[in-house]
Amino acid sequence: MKNLYLLVTILFLICSCANKKESDFKIGIISDCQYCNCEIKWDRYYKKSPKRLKEAVKELNKDSLQYTIHLGDFIDKNIKSLDSILPTWKTLKSESFHVLGNHDFEVEENQKEQVIKKLNLEKRYYSFVRNNWRFIVLDGNDLSFYGAITADKKQQTDSLFNSLKDLNLPYIKRWNGGLSNTQINWLKSELEEARQEKQLVGFYCHFPIYPIDQHNIWNRNQFLKVIKPYKNVKFFFNGHNHTGAYKYIDNIHYLTFKGMVDTKKTSAFAKAKFTKDTIFIKGYEREPSRKLVIQ
Repeated sequence: MKNLYLLVTILFLICSCANKKESDFKIGIISDCQYCNCEIKWDRYYKKSPKRLKEAVKELNKDSLQYTIHLGDFIDKNIKSLDSILPTWKTLKSESFHVLGNHDFEVEENQKEQVIKKLNLEKRYYSFVRNNWRFIVLDGNDLSFYGAITADKKQQTDSLFNSLKDLNLPYIKRWNGGLSNTQINWLKSELEEARQEKQLVGFYCHFPIYPIDQHNIWNRNQFLKVIKPYKNVKFFFNGHNHTGAYKYIDNIHYLTFKGMVDTKKTSAFAKAKFTKDTIFIKGYEREPSRKLVIQ
């Protein structure tokens, strides 16, 4: 009897460890690689990005990652910039995803859809599920003065911007953007499905929600109103503000990752380990490490 009890205990521990291991996973995170063959501006060393990306991919490939995501502004100014960095990106051993940033659309008007295709994006905003998490990728350029491609989206951009521009909000800038009503309605359906499936939700976007400054998405208040009833929303990760930032509000972690392109000598990227109740951010170079508790 004693031996049987010992055997059951050992089997329970083995199963517990296996389940824990199965539920834990890691991802790679990079933001604002923003490569172009350009001279230094705003402390952005554009020409150093290919080397920095190569070094980051080499480090990320040392680990077994569920996926790697880039949080927008993969390039700047010229669609040919993709030819210099996409080959490196494609050497990632993990699955990979892209978020669209404002500088990704700083190309000729007739090349903007080509950027989306070259980044292997079937849709500009989308979601995917991994280990009971629903990851929702937003397109903050949906309505914008550079990323709105159709006549209808351009009209909606003008309407949204003009409705907000006199409210003295620091983030109503032409270099930011907003979510269309179509995307908002899609987002509502994603959140409702996640709740029904008992999934945790994490957002990826180029533009931040918090802290409030000159970088936020235009209709952040509308977004916050949409997510308020959903207590399963746990984080919002973004780029755009290259200096980085962090806020914890209403049990949601709002984390802005630092730009890879910035500073003369240092890069920035991260790995994130997801466990049952914590996201451990392991930062490299300028990106700080953090412990984000999930409540």
